[in-house]
Amino acid sequence: MSTLLLSLLFALAAAAANILGSTIVTSQKWAQRSLRYFIAVGSGFMMGTIFLEMIPEIMKAQVKTQTSVSWPALLLIGYLIVHFFEHTFTAHMHFGEETHHEEMNPAVGFSALVGMLVHTFFDGVTIGAGFMISQRVGILLFLAVFLHKIVDGFTIASIVVSSGYSAARAMGASVLLAIATLIGVVAVHTWGSADYALPITAGCTLYIAATDLMPEVNQEVGVRMAVLVFAGMGLFLLVSQIAPG
Repeated sequence: MSTLLLSLLFALAAAAANILGSTIVTSQKWAQRSLRYFIAVGSGFMMGTIFLEMIPEIMKAQVKTQTSVSWPALLLIGYLIVHFFEHTFTAHMHFGEETHHEEMNPAVGFSALVGMLVHTFFDGVTIGAGFMISQRVGILLFLAVFLHKIVDGFTIASIVVSSGYSAARAMGASVLLAIATLIGVVAVHTWGSADYALPITAGCTLYIAATDLMPEVNQEVGVRMAVLVFAGMGLFLLVSQIAPG
């Protein structure tokens, strides 16, 4: 099986999680507390992936190819790309259920969708770049992406519905996020290089984990959420030991 096809299959599974998250909203089966627990585990897994897998792989690739690419600069660029589109282009952005209903209108819903499309495009780039390096790295990065995809779908559907659009429009928005993920995979395999793509996506992933997800975790005080974050990191360590390659 080609690397591109393998990347697309895993990206398709991740994209399906966007639609699942949207379904939770449109079916009105709210699960805010359990969703926050999922966010905590996902943020821990992603932090482990960034610092224990992505950055070591970036440094290893630099030594192997003797490239002069400044990976810290590319990591910062990736961080700033997501920041710009999520929190500069978009009026306001947070993960989970939209609670600022009085501030919502169709224009806000549309701008949030644009920001999330950029975010999910780089989800696809992350998965594709991982499989370009190795199957093991690809699987680990897929899991890091997958663990926040349900949250992505939940978030965009909640914003779209709160902005005055129908449930069908909310589902359509999550489908667009899924498509953007697949486009990201194709883009990195067609025009990208893992030497550049991986540090940029590491920056994107760092933003999502530390700036998007962690604040949602910190809204609930107590030791339980901290334990779940550490559990996410532990899950990463477990998977990294049994992943092929």
